[in-house]
Amino acid sequence: MKERLKINGIWLAIMVVIFAMLAITYSTGLMSPVVETTLVMIGINIILAAGLNLVIGISGQFSLGHAGFMAIGAYTTAIMTIKMPSIVGFLIGLVLGCILSGIVALLVGIPTLRLSGDYLAIATLGVSEIIRSLIMNMDQITNGPAGLFGIPPFVTWSMVYLFVCITLILMTNYIHSAAGRATLSVRENLIAAESMGVNVTKYKVVAFVIGAMTAAVAGGMYSSYVQTIVPGNFDFMKSIDILIIVVFGGVGSMTGTVVAAVLLGVLNMYLQDFGAIRMIIYAFALVIIMIFKPSGLLGTKEFSVKKLLSKGGKQHV
Repeated sequence: MKERLKINGIWLAIMVVIFAMLAITYSTGLMSPVVETTLVMIGINIILAAGLNLVIGISGQFSLGHAGFMAIGAYTTAIMTIKMPSIVGFLIGLVLGCILSGIVALLVGIPTLRLSGDYLAIATLGVSEIIRSLIMNMDQITNGPAGLFGIPPFVTWSMVYLFVCITLILMTNYIHSAAGRATLSVRENLIAAESMGVNVTKYKVVAFVIGAMTAAVAGGMYSSYVQTIVPGNFDFMKSIDILIIVVFGGVGSMTGTVVAAVLLGVLNMYLQDFGAIRMIIYAFALVIIMIFKPSGLLGTKEFSVKKLLSKGGKQHV
């Protein structure tokens, strides 16, 4: 417990240093609006991909429904902030979206997570499309296919950074907890985990619910930042975009998720000038990288503060 607190303290110090560097860049005017937008989107993608990586990489369940839970958070937060245009309204919307997404994930997860592989992927994709279809047809609440516009903006790059830090700390602590180790055992060998008395369905559902709730938080911040959302923002391709980050960084690696989100976000920013061929270059770059690194940039490896401390101690001795 003490060791975990020490590691969390070191990570917190690293995060504070990074924040200070970004704050100096912003206050001196070196951070252009394009860079700021890219930074915000990278942060939102890190939160989305971290949640999906918990589901796919840690619990071993292949989900294609992440965009649906993002949509729940986005619309709940947007509706709440339109009705109550204040930071309090935004935070209430964020919490409500998170809770609603968690409830939906729980109701959906209990029956669907008994499936596996392609069947589970199809089931979660179906759930995501049902959510999007409901949003499109609830005209009185969501304004249907026209979407919501004029959403009050309360999200800044510093707020997104704060939520990224909270998400990553919570995720890593969960993975290293008893529940996290039980979830990993389900991924490694489901039958062996069951024989050891692990409640397989419980830990699958818990990971699924946590992933859905983080997606809702990311969705809420996304809607507040862009100020306009339509159901098309949360279609099948959005789930694929999040999945690409997870696979590119390394399935099961939270560090890989962060690295992949940053690299792909920066790459996307620099490719904006290439117009229509931007997506072709982007896709080609991904294919080349995946050919040479099929398990992702980091595979299942993590940046370990504990190892650095132990190496430092040995060198000191």
